[in-house]
Amino acid sequence: MTAPSTFGLSTEARNLHWLLSNLVEEVPGVHSVTVVSSDGLMLLSSDPGHHAAEPAAPRSGPRGSSADLATIVSGIGSLTVGAAKLMDGGGVKQTMVAMEEGSVFVMSISDGSLLGVHAAPDCDMGVIAYHMALFVGRAGHVLTPELRSELRKSMESAQ
Repeated sequence: MTAPSTFGLSTEARNLHWLLSNLVEEVPGVHSVTVVSSDGLMLLSSDPGHHAAEPAAPRSGPRGSSADLATIVSGIGSLTVGAAKLMDGGGVKQTMVAMEEGSVFVMSISDGSLLGVHAAPDCDMGVIAYHMALFVGRAGHVLTPELRSELRKSMESAQ
């Protein structure tokens, strides 16, 4: 993982970057992680330095740019919220998509923000869900509109 520059960021923003880095580095099977806002904009990424214009190095995960996982997470989140409304199911807490070559997990953080994880096909889903819940518990209360704005600006300058 390329460590993003946290120079000039608030303590809360630096803490979220640290939590995200730990999720990727410490949980077996996790390939990449992203946080998206309710309007689908990427706020945090485990791979903020990789862009579509760069030559793609062999890696497992969404093709193209670091924004691909954010796009996937935003789409899955929107689809499941719509499905829950149609079925009067209440709020969506977590979604998991299992594929032959990997898994994608999406968990609600707060105010429509989402945490997305792309993991290996043989990952321990319970461990990943547990660590995602820890992240959400730690990040949810600090993800204010002001912090979201700061994180968006940080992502824009990194790209």
